[in-house]
Amino acid sequence: MLCYKAEEAGGRVVKVNPREASQQCSSCGTKVSKNLSVHIHRGPYSGLVLDRDVNAARNILARALASEVA
Repeated sequence: MLCYKAEEAGGRVVKVNPREASQQCSSCGTKVSKNLSVHIHRGPYSGLVLDRDVNAARNILARALASEVA
């Protein structure tokens, strides 16, 4: 259904493995292990500070865009 709706709207669906998307810094790529109780991502080298879910969304988007190029 999702693919159908995306196509109907002129878009497309790109399947991406979301594994460890919230553990990887979306700025520098460093793995930052954290428990589920930690809601803020802090990049140790980049200084990036943002919500854990936003960080994961950025990583998933980057993976989707990379798979489109390949």
